[in-house]
Amino acid sequence: MTSPSSLPYRPCAGAMMINRERRVFVGQRIDNVLEAWQMPQGGIDPGEDARAAAIRELGEETGVAPEHLEFVAEAPEELTYDLPPELIGKVWKGKYRGQRQRWFLFRFTGADSDIDIATPHPEFRAWRWADPADLPEMIVPFKRALYEQILHAFADHLG
Repeated sequence: MTSPSSLPYRPCAGAMMINRERRVFVGQRIDNVLEAWQMPQGGIDPGEDARAAAIRELGEETGVAPEHLEFVAEAPEELTYDLPPELIGKVWKGKYRGQRQRWFLFRFTGADSDIDIATPHPEFRAWRWADPADLPEMIVPFKRALYEQILHAFADHLG
């Protein structure tokens, strides 16, 4: 059996989308029974630019069109998280130990009616705007440190 530490990280892009009140879009995953909420994120396709992947993922998961997004900032470094041992082998066909992520902050310039999570391949069953400070408590526990790092990276734009 392959050791989890020998598995690579899945390349991924994440998007923190804030509204005019500097509240953050979070969605409740459709495939998880936990009450956890998360920001949009997803894999980077081979040859795809990380920021382009973040914008694509926002569209795929929230229905938000690129014209309703204003780029604000990119986290200065790649962030990683490890899956808990019980999920390795069950997620991503067992190919990865976790994710390495490039995070981007976008200002949402549209109206709430421009958000539609009933996309062709829905990932969220519900969504809402959340206070940034509440994010670490809303996410699944194994991603808590990651969300604290994201908040730190974008602190100058959230206050």
